[in-house]
Amino acid sequence: MIPSDLKYSKEHSWAKVEQGRVVMGITAYAQDRLGDVVYVDLPGIGEKVKQKTKMTTIESLDREAEIYAPVSGEVVAVNDNLQHSPELINQDPYGKGWMVVIEPSDPGEFPVLLSADEYEKYLRVEIRGR
Repeated sequence: MIPSDLKYSKEHSWAKVEQGRVVMGITAYAQDRLGDVVYVDLPGIGEKVKQKTKMTTIESLDREAEIYAPVSGEVVAVNDNLQHSPELINQDPYGKGWMVVIEPSDPGEFPVLLSADEYEKYLRVEIRGR
């Protein structure tokens, strides 16, 4: 199930606005494709990120994946729980598996992310294309 209260990127991250900041993580589809997550390399607080560019990496038993920022801005919080329990991304990707909070620098970027319906349609095309 794709939560309808979130926005999505074509790079399979989710985002939501809380108190003017953007909380983000990876989608259930992304974590499922990765398999069992064993390590998350989170960016540092104060680090600047740019929309659609590499922000961090996640390692699973089978592969390593680059994670791209859904919006541009400054990282103001990270989920420290992922350092000791990276499996939270597999267990609860839309909740306890959140990754970072970004102070957005361009308010126009968030509204153009995909809605849940748009992301679901995008997934159908991507999966069918394989």
